[in-house]
Amino acid sequence: MAYKTIYPYTNEVLKEFDNHTDADLEAALAAGHALYKKWRAEGGLEERKGQLHKVAELLRRDVDKYAEVMTKDMGKLFTEAKGEVELCAAIADYFADKAEEFLKPRELEAVHGEGYYIKQAVGVLFMVEPWNFPFYQIMRVFAPNFMIGNPTVLKHASICPASAQAFEELVKEAGAPAGSFKNLFLTYGQVSKAIADPRIQGVALTGSERGGASIAAEAGANLKKSALELGGNDAFLILEDADFELLKDTIFFARLYNAGQVCTSSKRFIVVGEENYRKFVDMVVETFKTAKWGDPMKAETTLAPLSSAAAKEEVLGQIKLAVDNGARVAYGNQEIDHPGNFVMPTVLTDISKDNPIYNTEIFGPVASIYKVDTEEEAIALANDSSYGLGGTVFSSDPERVARVAAQIETGMTFVNSGWASHPELPFGGIKNSGYGRELSHLGFDAFVNEHLVFTPKG
Repeated sequence: MAYKTIYPYTNEVLKEFDNHTDADLEAALAAGHALYKKWRAEGGLEERKGQLHKVAELLRRDVDKYAEVMTKDMGKLFTEAKGEVELCAAIADYFADKAEEFLKPRELEAVHGEGYYIKQAVGVLFMVEPWNFPFYQIMRVFAPNFMIGNPTVLKHASICPASAQAFEELVKEAGAPAGSFKNLFLTYGQVSKAIADPRIQGVALTGSERGGASIAAEAGANLKKSALELGGNDAFLILEDADFELLKDTIFFARLYNAGQVCTSSKRFIVVGEENYRKFVDMVVETFKTAKWGDPMKAETTLAPLSSAAAKEEVLGQIKLAVDNGARVAYGNQEIDHPGNFVMPTVLTDISKDNPIYNTEIFGPVASIYKVDTEEEAIALANDSSYGLGGTVFSSDPERVARVAAQIETGMTFVNSGWASHPELPFGGIKNSGYGRELSHLGFDAFVNEHLVFTPKG
């Protein structure tokens, strides 16, 4: 597996990285395990708190540096990359501030005696992370587990090696002890070897269904706990009483942020009623027409290239597959004459259930719009998916929103807005979108030993 930074705006190879050896993997596992044992014996929560706050401080100080690394790795807009750095700083501060509270022993009901449980570290964790949010995906796992006392080893996506390396240097600069976090450029065989090692006690992955199934199988075969955040085909329900002015302000972000390469971005827009459907299709087309593709480092650019030439070809192939099977192109699907990996924002309608794209995630700037006649049909269509990551309900009636949201088979529902991510909100899905949660107190508890201490009566 070749680890290269290939700038998606030009497809120029900016830097290549050598793979790590088996000896490097052994050294990382040994250092992580030794640190875990040291933290278990000596504590160190206050020191880690200060170090994690320092990570946040450095991120804010050097926001432009880290943002440019991400833009050059995977092509996202520099402005969006800066937002990602700021979010990572917020996550670091959140878990540094909340760790002591989250780690407090929990009293249990005194029926047969006195009992409580304590939360303890379990050991070194292995994480496999994707390219679409090169820092954020790492921070979601690193920050809580650093506070718990679980060292982490990272295998990042092969197209964003500079980001992985920069994150390791950031943790080191913040004063975290050796073994706290280690990035390794590994082959798939080495990944299997790492997961099988008894010093690895858990595996976290964000990525594709195929990647998740493979990693989950490896983890299960070695009796290791895993947490998976996989793909999404999120439904965006627009009920009859939706606020169309608010909707107009939401669509661009909901679908075109990060060039549509967001697991939780809305991909299936489901509109109740013929009149609202026609109005909404026109609105999306007009919104997509405003997208300005170009140099992702420039502030005026609003549409980034896709992360790689392969990603571009896959999205174009999915659009063709949809159209070949009866979908209509309401806008887009035209070639952009540029060496970068640009895909023109595209609006698809008239997608039937037998269209192969019906239950397929399109990871790019493509909106699929469906018309239904009733709220019940909207819910049924939203749930007719193998995915269940996120989704949106747009309505002016809070009680109706709550009722409809409760019926959607998904891990997250956003009300009258696009997707969102904040440190205090749990992140994760169901069905083929994975299992487990990251962020919030739920994410904090993903890899802790809930250790019972019980004294029976009498």
